[in-house]
Amino acid sequence: MKPIKERLGTVESHVNSGSATVMIIGLGSVGTYLLDYLVSMNDPAINIVVVGRNFAKMEQNVNIVRVSALIRGLNRTQITIEAGVDLNDVDAIKEVIAKHSPDFIVNSSRAYPGLKYGSISWGNVRAYGIWTPLSIRFTKNIMEACELADTDAVVINTSYSDAVIPWLRSAGKAYPDLGSGNLNHLVPRIKFAAAEMLGVKDFWNIDVMFAAGHFHDVCISKEGHTEGVELPLKIYYNGKEQQLPHDKIFEACKISMPVDAQRNMMNASSNYRIIVSVIEAIRTKEDRLIFSPGAFGNIGGYPVLIGYRNGELNAWIDDSVYSFEEMNAANRRSMYLDGVEDVRDGKLFYTDELIEKAKKAFGAELPKCVDYSDIEDTAGFIIERIIKPQTANK
Repeated sequence: MKPIKERLGTVESHVNSGSATVMIIGLGSVGTYLLDYLVSMNDPAINIVVVGRNFAKMEQNVNIVRVSALIRGLNRTQITIEAGVDLNDVDAIKEVIAKHSPDFIVNSSRAYPGLKYGSISWGNVRAYGIWTPLSIRFTKNIMEACELADTDAVVINTSYSDAVIPWLRSAGKAYPDLGSGNLNHLVPRIKFAAAEMLGVKDFWNIDVMFAAGHFHDVCISKEGHTEGVELPLKIYYNGKEQQLPHDKIFEACKISMPVDAQRNMMNASSNYRIIVSVIEAIRTKEDRLIFSPGAFGNIGGYPVLIGYRNGELNAWIDDSVYSFEEMNAANRRSMYLDGVEDVRDGKLFYTDELIEKAKKAFGAELPKCVDYSDIEDTAGFIIERIIKPQTANK
């Protein structure tokens, strides 16, 4: 694919001309929430294309969003449904991308829908990385289609981007530019916690510099601690750094949340934030800070700036506070705890600890290494030997 700077230049021209297209691939709960948020922008420059297999289901989801928006007086967005697209069919995906020439592509598909993978893995093996072959299953097809279509779109992935995007990059394949979810779920919690500790109500004036992998999204959110890993974190109020104890901050991040599909409001919001940040950077000429797992093919999650460098729109990891090396080291420690020892040379390496835990919990022995060519077989193994036995009586 073309460099992101070149693709952002195309997006810039479309935004400035008043017509930008967002393509949402997969209209489950994440995709439907995202559709709702985008329609609620009430921006006539935004056109949306939703892509999936089942027209009747997508039409229902689109209709509820359109009618609800019109009740609120928000009715400026054009929505197109592209049904009958099998995400196992790379050519079909390529054709729909070529047809609409989107500015943003959001992959919100799931290889095994209707299941929160963490409901199986956290209590049993205390790690999410076990699901990486499933998470990459459709993403790799979509990215192959993007390459074939020679798209100018900025591509955002929603499923375990901390490891999925680096895996694609390490295999020499086209890969999404940014990931949503995960790290993003922690940053608002940190802001709320800091505001409480500072005794201020304007939590929107609190800024955070932070990097962490997926394990810590779950561990901090559920249990309020870092499992002994020191994470790069600085907190600012009205631009001034605040010296707040990190352990107390993380403890306060443990707040009650739903565990069903309603949680996907956060992931959809993360997608929305990325799209809107690009559009705002173009319209205001001011930098926008986002947080992205798997940013530009790097393992774990990072702060990312979107804005103008040398007069050209671009996106890059913000290393103004912490060096990339510091953030990458913390992310690798986090991902190890999530069961991912490494991603390199087109291969995913599980940790020995995860392999042993999975064998004990599920009676299934994971391979130490999953080659890119073995993704389909390993994903099928995980479905048959782990998911189905764990969900058979539910």
